[in-house]
Amino acid sequence: MKEMVIDGHKIAPGQNLQINALIARLPTRTPINIPVFVSRSKKDGPTLLIMAGVHGDETNGVEILRRLIASKSYIPKIGSVIAIPVFNVYGFINHERGLPDGKDLNRSFPGSKTGSLASRVAYFFTSEILPQIDFGLDFHTGGASHNNYPQLRSALELPMEMELAKAFAPPLIIKSSFRDKSLRKTAAKEGKPVLVFEGGETLRMRKQAIDHGVEGSLRVMKYLGMRDDAPEPDKETIFIQESTWVRAKYAGLHHSYVRNGSKVEKNQLLGVITDPYGQFEKKIKSPMDGVVIGINNYPVVNMGDALMHVGKE
Repeated sequence: MKEMVIDGHKIAPGQNLQINALIARLPTRTPINIPVFVSRSKKDGPTLLIMAGVHGDETNGVEILRRLIASKSYIPKIGSVIAIPVFNVYGFINHERGLPDGKDLNRSFPGSKTGSLASRVAYFFTSEILPQIDFGLDFHTGGASHNNYPQLRSALELPMEMELAKAFAPPLIIKSSFRDKSLRKTAAKEGKPVLVFEGGETLRMRKQAIDHGVEGSLRVMKYLGMRDDAPEPDKETIFIQESTWVRAKYAGLHHSYVRNGSKVEKNQLLGVITDPYGQFEKKIKSPMDGVVIGINNYPVVNMGDALMHVGKE
């Protein structure tokens, strides 16, 4: 088995270790550590990364990893698992997406040892974690007030990504290209597929999204030979090739008439926008046949705001 060293700590086959990697310090000199949980089997096999909290306010992913660690389900029978429940510790503490320098961590990869704070955190991943892994699962949510139906983002044209996505078996698999300076694109350049799971919205626990994240992770581990059993998916996966946001043509109060994850038809009534005073009501219709893959739960909207994300099968 190949040697594994993270932040100066050597993890031997058969060892379970929590590494508290010193990433930086607050202005008060208080250390900021990123807890990294590593579990290695004595039997050789692949190394899987499961991580969350790249955006500090996306708590569903943190809970997914907490459950996998608390139940010891992440411990493999072959190979190794690296689990990072809270990668952006700064954002997690402050209930914020980014870091104190105002940068989005997921647009800061591969990072730099001497760059901005976000760049330095990204560099820790690129230099210490990425060389160790073969595959990865990165857990996210929708943005503020945007509730995403449980979905996996994957490059459908890449065979290994597709196989892992099918093994995860989420309700939705969405074709997604690589974004510049993202963790996923940085890993792909090294030939290491990292799938992005999104479910729910920021700073709000969604049991449905969390359950799908936990169960999908176990199915991927089973597919890689890391465990013997995993829950069967409760529904067939829908593949989304393209999608569009339905946007507000008027400012006012948004009332949705459809549920997240539901199938809709072209010109179907999705909801209405009203003014606060009972003087007008404007209909919102679907632009195509498809599936609702995300809903804006914020009731007060301005012209041009994204209301509903509809994906085409």
